[in-house]
This record gives sequence, C-alpha cells and structure tokens, in this order.
Amino acid sequence: MTLQSITTDKAPKAIGPYSQAVRAGNLMFVSGMLPIDPVTNELKLFDGNAAEQARQVLNNIKALLASQNATLAQVAKTTIFLKNMNDFAAVNEVYGSFFTSHKPARATVEVARLPKDALVEIEAIVVI
Repeated sequence: MTLQSITTDKAPKAIGPYSQAVRAGNLMFVSGMLPIDPVTNELKLFDGNAAEQARQVLNNIKALLASQNATLAQVAKTTIFLKNMNDFAAVNEVYGSFFTSHKPARATVEVARLPKDALVEIEAIVVI
C-alpha cells in the first residue's frame, strides 16, 4: 500500500516533521489540528475561548478535507484534546454544529499541555 502525504495551503502548515494528513488506501489520517489561521499561520487564541478555538480547528479540518474532495460527513472518528475538561460543554456545542446529521465516533481527553499552549487540538480519521 502506498502512503500519500496530503498538504494544502487552505489549512495550517505542519509545525514540525509531519504531514497535515496521510492517505492510506481509502483512509485519510488527519494530524492533530490547532486553532491556527491558515493565511497567517499564527495561533488564534480568541482570548482564551476554547469554543472559538475549536471552531477554528474544525474549519481547518473542513478545508483540508475539501482539498481532497471530502466532507465532514466522511469522518469516521475524531479525538479531541482539551487543555481543560471544564471547556468540554462549550467545545461540544461547537463540535455538534459541525457534525449535525452524521456523528463520528469520538474520544475526548484532557491533556496537561498542547503545542503553542492552545486549548484545543483535534485529529480525525476519514473514509475517502
């Protein structure tokens, strides 16, 4: 099986030695996305608002998927990493606005720290 690195300028550039996503057959593995503006490549903290950070992350994932002619309806699983589980309800509300009829499998975990001190990071597995 050939692995294909996926990149697009419509989503934030990788901040390390990894790909925005990797395609393996009919699966695409989206790396953890942070609330980075894809135009400026700067972290958007939204004054510490985890819900708005989640919105930026999900928009970044949507843009990456669109670059491969895919949509959120093809997401099989996500993992949400939160700096603070007290933000769960607010992030969950934003997440639910992106996944309305289709509900992927999901795990949400609290972590001690995220890159660039973001409050939210989300990764996804997508069926292409």
